[in-house]
Amino acid sequence: MLVTIKRFHLFLLVLVSLCSLGLTAQEESKTNYTYDTFEGTRVVVGHSVELLKEGEMDFLISHRFGRVSDGINEFFGLDNAILRLGFDYGINDKINIGIGRSSLDKLVDGFVKVGLLRQQTGTKNIPISLTGLATMGVTTIEDSVEEPLTFENRLSYTYQLIFARKFGERFSLQIAPTVTHFNLVDTRTLSNDVLTIGAAAKYQLSKAWSIKGEYYYALPDQLAANKENSFALGFDFDTGSHIFQLHFSNTGGLVEPAFLGGTTGKWLEGDIQFGFTISRVFKLKGRRY
Repeated sequence: MLVTIKRFHLFLLVLVSLCSLGLTAQEESKTNYTYDTFEGTRVVVGHSVELLKEGEMDFLISHRFGRVSDGINEFFGLDNAILRLGFDYGINDKINIGIGRSSLDKLVDGFVKVGLLRQQTGTKNIPISLTGLATMGVTTIEDSVEEPLTFENRLSYTYQLIFARKFGERFSLQIAPTVTHFNLVDTRTLSNDVLTIGAAAKYQLSKAWSIKGEYYYALPDQLAANKENSFALGFDFDTGSHIFQLHFSNTGGLVEPAFLGGTTGKWLEGDIQFGFTISRVFKLKGRRY
């Protein structure tokens, strides 16, 4: 456990160091920054390249129903639900932290997110934005009598680099190489580390509406035979003070360990789950925008 926690702390230290080295302040009048590559800090369920500004707090309510393939007896999934409540906070414009709790596996999660590069023109031409993410989750589900879980075996970690670019006013794209580490896996033949490549895109339909999609491809021999790659589509409605998102996916997971290592649904077999997320940003301190 100590080795894993040290690795987590080392990753955070590297992210913060990269953020502070070489990224000197630019004169605002000579720099044209790119804004709203993605509207919120999430694409659908996965993180986007975006960060909250200093003093902002984002309250996230995420809801995921059961599978449409469950049929009329389960009202096409609406009789079942998974919920996550989360709070994200901007320590400054480049460092965010967050915490949340999901009903699936009673998972409590926390993260640190650091802005490393920002797409811009002017004094410097930087063609992409780059954000680093480190998360840690602990499942608080009750022990079974036969197989009690130690605290160490309840832990999981995710490390991610998010590369993104905004092409014009309507289209954005991001790529996210990801490592998810599980202290406990189902069988001895499985690796504790799952390597995935995430890809996400957004197209702005109008000032208020946009469509988004994300897909996480697990490299060969990374997942158990009954696990699938996570795929989700979302429709965002931005009211100015809220972002309301409708989404469809093949997973009930709402945080990285759940959807990167625990997805079992198959789109072609109707294992589609409908859900929504409501995001409300509050300005707790600093300059209002």
